[in-house]
Amino acid sequence: MTGAEIIVKTLIYNKVKFIFGYPGGAVMPIYDSLFTYKKQIKHILTRHEQGSIHAAQGYARVTGKPGICLSTSGPGSSNLITGLADALIDSTPLLCITGQVSSNLLGTDAFQEIDIIDISIPVTKWNFQITKPDQIFEVISKGLNIATNGRPGPILIDITKNTQVQQLNQVIIFPPKTKTNLKTQNKINKKELQKVIKTIKKARKPIIIIGQGVKLANAENQLKKFAEKTNIPVASTLLGMGILKTNHNLNYGMLGMHGNYQNNILILKSDLIIAIGLRFDDRLIGNIKTISPKTIIIHIDIDNYEINKRLKSTIYLLGNLKHNLNYLIKNFKTNSTEKWLKTFNLLKKVERKYVKEKEFLKTKIGITMPEVINYINLYKKTNCILVTDVGQHQMSASRYFNFTTLKSQITSGGLGTMGFALPAAIGAKIGAKRRQVICIVGDGGFQMTIQELGTIMQYEIPIKIIILNNNFLGMVKQWQDLFFNRRFSNTKIYNPNFTNLSKAYNIKSKKVFVKEKLKENINKMLKSKEVFLIEILVEKEYNTLPMIPTEKSVSKICF
Repeated sequence: MTGAEIIVKTLIYNKVKFIFGYPGGAVMPIYDSLFTYKKQIKHILTRHEQGSIHAAQGYARVTGKPGICLSTSGPGSSNLITGLADALIDSTPLLCITGQVSSNLLGTDAFQEIDIIDISIPVTKWNFQITKPDQIFEVISKGLNIATNGRPGPILIDITKNTQVQQLNQVIIFPPKTKTNLKTQNKINKKELQKVIKTIKKARKPIIIIGQGVKLANAENQLKKFAEKTNIPVASTLLGMGILKTNHNLNYGMLGMHGNYQNNILILKSDLIIAIGLRFDDRLIGNIKTISPKTIIIHIDIDNYEINKRLKSTIYLLGNLKHNLNYLIKNFKTNSTEKWLKTFNLLKKVERKYVKEKEFLKTKIGITMPEVINYINLYKKTNCILVTDVGQHQMSASRYFNFTTLKSQITSGGLGTMGFALPAAIGAKIGAKRRQVICIVGDGGFQMTIQELGTIMQYEIPIKIIILNNNFLGMVKQWQDLFFNRRFSNTKIYNPNFTNLSKAYNIKSKKVFVKEKLKENINKMLKSKEVFLIEILVEKEYNTLPMIPTEKSVSKICF
């Protein structure tokens, strides 16, 4: 059995069904073996290695399984770096297999040789270079376990070409599947949990902030029960959107730079912050010095590295969110927060008056991004998955999209990778074939991975693509508008005819210029059973508000 065959059989053994990749010289033996086992593993040929890793991310985010991608050496492997960085900061489980020059050529600057192990150390949870075929089974299996256990993240395994072609004379035994000893400890600290319960009971102005860790722990139902049991208002990070249904009475939307007014104002007045499965990053809290030292902070997370990293915790709980939340639900009785909730609802009305009502003014001639999201809400399926790119459309979609189903939001949060959405939507649809997938992207980000329309055409992937086109790099323009005296340096963008371009890929398309045609065309697109692209020309003079200036207090939120 060759090393290449062991690689493929190891993936089959670990129940891998899909690989996203792009072939090249250093992985040709693996691709030859994939041809033999094409009934067991389906390979999706993307048009760029960055497309393959973002597709693997989309697949991982909807399935909870590691996304697998495969690339050749040199530029093939270096093209994965942005995706690895994105997956690491957003805790997405991936296994990336890269080819490498033969062992005897390592360090000689051979054709398409780069030291991908050293390059990828800062952007992977773990990496390893295989130089002998007898290492393959153990290393790949270990990599898959590391990717998914504890805080998920990306793994890179580099395999030399001689290892792939070398025959292994000994018999490879694939043992029966057993539980890994890398599983996160499920022990809970009852003493600290009792402290949490007592602290919540004493609080008069508590707030819960939820992040993607709740999704990763599959603890959405426990979070809902905990919020309802304690009757505490809930704010969400960008990646935490969709954990609670949008219309849940305790869901007050997003916190942070483009978050909802009530959350950003009242977090400074709260006497207790309960942070569940999140990082206190700069876009969420802003200037941490503005948080009162008297505010009690309870941080519940799986990763010790995040505790006290930016904001010092009064109480922290490490470990599995499900188990910690289950204990709190079981042992907490009642809570009275009605006066505090009334304050939230009052400020919610303020935002509605000064922001939301202006977004939907009928007197406006041009189409606004929130109007588009509003019509999507009318006609989308309840099981819909929203995939967004990065920029103004991302913030508008996150603020106005009606989340009705679990695991319904995919975006690039921590790294903010333009070009993420289109390939991620491909992976999401492959991982969730029965769910509707809507990809919302700006005209700038769309052109960063536009070549993946070829992947969509080849595999007939029926996603819905909405390009919100303002002929600007919108979010950068917004900063220039608000903070750089409207000096619009290199943000105006001249675009191709996107609808004509989509026709070249045999993709149905429509361009919408005026409000009167918006509703019917969105309805038509969402009813279609095929891939459909709609380009919507939105207002150029539009800013996504409210907004908190960078490094400022959340109280400096501006309309």
